[in-house]
Amino acid sequence: MITVSIVSHLHGHMLAPLVAHLLGFAQVQKIVLTLNVPEALELPQSSRITLVYNDAPKGFGANHNAAFRHCETPFFCVLNPDVQFLDNPLPALSERFEQNNVALVAPLVLTPDKQVEDSIRHFPHPVSLLLKALKRDNGAYPLPADRQDFEPDWVAGMFMLFRADDYRRINGFDEGFFLYYEDVDICVRVHAAGRRIVACPSVQIVHAAQRASHSDTGFRKMHLASMRRYFTRDWRRLFAFRLR
Repeated sequence: MITVSIVSHLHGHMLAPLVAHLLGFAQVQKIVLTLNVPEALELPQSSRITLVYNDAPKGFGANHNAAFRHCETPFFCVLNPDVQFLDNPLPALSERFEQNNVALVAPLVLTPDKQVEDSIRHFPHPVSLLLKALKRDNGAYPLPADRQDFEPDWVAGMFMLFRADDYRRINGFDEGFFLYYEDVDICVRVHAAGRRIVACPSVQIVHAAQRASHSDTGFRKMHLASMRRYFTRDWRRLFAFRLR
């Protein structure tokens, strides 16, 4: 059974269809919906929904860590409010945890026009960031022709399905990241703990990415601050992981 955590920051218009979909999935035992700022909602009525109202906005990691305190299920899913489902991805993704040492599983993410997003990537490093800035390489893994599972460096935070015990063991997200790079950081720590991350290209969801940091100065500053924190805090762990 799965606890799903969703954080809304004025995403109310997206939530009713998403929550209705989730309530139709037998694997979903609880949906923890956090309202990061006040907003009006029209949601399906269900005892499986727990609403959390923030007095002040929190960061991505802090919100999901707070939601995890409501988790009493074996699995914990971090989900963006702007995700759409083609079908129920949870049975297939849950099967991957039957393998040894799997802590985190993620599907392939598509754009609304069904193009593959760059949600499964190699860890960032100075050269890769330069290549990305030059539009030479975005760091994404090429998809296996047979769409078989593989083990990437990191997966993006719009959909992350964790074994709850592993999320607890690594203390969840680093709340020092307010926004951006917290998904990279938690994947570094999953690897450092000797656990596995599995990407499942045969399982697909749709995500309408906002890419706010590309056009908004405030978001761009947060992106750069998170990047600095990642390289300051994770570089040593990442180097040790690469030496294995």
